Amino acid sequence: MPAPGRNRFERADAPSVAVVGGGIAGLAAAVLLAERGARVTLYEREEALGGRLAGHRTRLADGSAATMSRGFHAFFRQYYNLRGLLRRTDPDLARLTPLPDYPLRHSGGLSDSFARVPRTPPFSALGFVALSPAFGWRDLAGMDARAALPLLDVRVPDVYERFDGVSATTFLESVRFPEAAHHLAFEVFSRSFFADPRELSAAELLLMFHIYFLGSAEGLLFDVPDAPFPQALWEPLGDYLQRLGATLRTGTPVHGVRPHDAGGVTVRTDTAAHPHEAAVLALDPGALRRLVAASPGLGTAPWRDDIAALRTAPPFLVSRLWLDRPVRADRPGFLGTSGYGGLDNISVLERYEDEAARWAARNRGSVVELHAYALAAGAAPEKVRSTLVHRLHEVYPETRKARIVDARHEWRSDCPLFPVGSHHRRPTVRTPHPRVTLAGDAIRCDLPVALMERAATTGFLAAGALLAGWGVRGQVLWTVPRAGRSPALRALGALAGRRTHP
Repeated sequence: MPAPGRNRFERADAPSVAVVGGGIAGLAAAVLLAERGARVTLYEREEALGGRLAGHRTRLADGSAATMSRGFHAFFRQYYNLRGLLRRTDPDLARLTPLPDYPLRHSGGLSDSFARVPRTPPFSALGFVALSPAFGWRDLAGMDARAALPLLDVRVPDVYERFDGVSATTFLESVRFPEAAHHLAFEVFSRSFFADPRELSAAELLLMFHIYFLGSAEGLLFDVPDAPFPQALWEPLGDYLQRLGATLRTGTPVHGVRPHDAGGVTVRTDTAAHPHEAAVLALDPGALRRLVAASPGLGTAPWRDDIAALRTAPPFLVSRLWLDRPVRADRPGFLGTSGYGGLDNISVLERYEDEAARWAARNRGSVVELHAYALAAGAAPEKVRSTLVHRLHEVYPETRKARIVDARHEWRSDCPLFPVGSHHRRPTVRTPHPRVTLAGDAIRCDLPVALMERAATTGFLAAGALLAGWGVRGQVLWTVPRAGRSPALRALGALAGRRTHP
């Protein structure tokens, strides 16, 4: 619950607040502050809003106009606060469309589906085990039930105290999960963090299990925008902010932030030093590290060391291909893959995105997107692109005969990494300066949220912390329960005591 206070600022006492970063976290912070009457200026270094989910216009070889982005993102139904942000301009979430399944496929021949898995805990987890071909009776008998008990009662922040010192892979090995299930399902979770599960903190894996299986009744089905990200999400939110009186300064990188002892901050851009009474820094890990390094008066020495210690996940590649013939009609809009030499998923965009559907209908083709996460630091982009196309041909053989009309690629390395043992050093929303807060999916938050939902939640929390200092109320936030929903399963989970896995 937010701190109590008045509903909004009076015009005469409305403070000027800088929000640095126009991704999900920055937009959430800016929206809440502007709704409460603050004078918001949002600084974004790119020309468009959306941060890592921004898009840009491009022209294809056939003359068609298209929007390129980092592509597929699942808007899970447990993303309550992100959905609340989107409802500002789309009350019924009509611009999100459901995909019927979350199918997974392993190169060894196994496949999994979440469409028929019950969504009510604990039947969600039991149903997944019962229906998944990755679990056989012999596999279940071979599991270490005691080691698996912590999955039944994940508590936040206790899960970090107990399991942040263990990798996701080590935890699964200690439980003796079947190898097939390890690769088919849990590795998909790990790689959704753009990370190798051997490096990822087991606490994050357990948190994901709680969010999607035992902490909520929405399951693992999700929605996707029915148009490219700018048109469906960010341009409407930008218009909304401007109607609230906010100033949007896109194409404006911030090079320094200087807090003042008497209160207030100065934000330095290419053209000027801009005075504000407070600031929200909503940046990816690399950008936050650079900004703090360039702002010598910001924070204490230990805090600056923690910011400098933030790590960025390995590079990833998104390749979008416009093909001159369609994939088979039964191919899903999204397919998670494992064991295909670096290919992590395939999307068929015309199944859900209007722009791609128009192109596919006009050209009797398909728009296909390939993702590869956690790539080796020295990997050659051209070689990875070629490998992904080869793997596409392996998974969807009908694409072998297709001509690539055009292609666009995004090679990036700007997502947060949550390595083993890092949780205690992750910065929180509050900083050593009461008028400077942080937001983003790299920011520590003692609520059961992850990925895009962590970005939205910390954005609202960062704005709420500033508002509370001025006696103005923030926003009610919703999450899955901070502990398991089932008393029986919590009791079983308690049998594990404070046991820490090796």
